[in-house]
Amino acid sequence: MTLPSRIAWRERPLAWTVGAASAMSLAPLARAADAAPAVSGAGSLLQVFIGLVAVLLLIFATAWLAKRLGVTRGGASGLLHVISSASVGARERVVVVEIGDNWLVVGVTPGSVNALMTLPKGELAPASAAPIHPSFAASLKQLIEARRAK
Repeated sequence: MTLPSRIAWRERPLAWTVGAASAMSLAPLARAADAAPAVSGAGSLLQVFIGLVAVLLLIFATAWLAKRLGVTRGGASGLLHVISSASVGARERVVVVEIGDNWLVVGVTPGSVNALMTLPKGELAPASAAPIHPSFAASLKQLIEARRAK
């Protein structure tokens, strides 16, 4: 082993000592790397799959238990029923709510809920007013009749 000529003769033993010390300090790391077992990709994948199945089984068991015990969703009430709802803007809606023997028409916005009118239960809009959004079946029937008429 030759060292560059710039290193003086007196410094050579020190350089060799530092090199030997660093080689000796790396030796235990090399042995530890050889002794560590290799991680199997299939084993890791199997472990993740078993964990996923366990979580899904826990979710289904909780849902079954909630159904069995009769746990209901919050907000469900026998007094209040939403009859219909229509969007009138990006975040605004008109909702018809049944409360007892009355229908309450309310306007719902992100910041407030305003009562628009009160109707007796089951009373619809005047007959002269056409529905804003007819059902799909009614629209399809009108289109078919219009094509037959031509």
